Amino acid sequence: MTKLLATKKAKLIPRIGRLIDLQGERIALFQLSDGRVCAIEDYCPLTQGPVLEGIVSGEYLYEPMREYKISLIDGKIQEPDEGQLRVFPVEIIDDDIYIEV
Repeated sequence: MTKLLATKKAKLIPRIGRLIDLQGERIALFQLSDGRVCAIEDYCPLTQGPVLEGIVSGEYLYEPMREYKISLIDGKIQEPDEGQLRVFPVEIIDDDIYIEV
């Protein structure tokens, strides 16, 4: 895995997704209400669509088309649905956000 500079934390808006493209990977980046930053693939396996425009509540993202509940921590789609999205390790150094791809 390679750690790449994605963006500046100051450019994020809490609970609003930001699309990052690193080495051909479309990554949805979210800052949670508590300041943590999560990176998850911008693709839902159930709808075959992007998740970037979903609604964030706590540590969960509600997929925009059918509101599947997805954990931003481990990428699991919550019951009664099932599936998994890839999550990417995030490291913040000063204001720089690095993502491992």
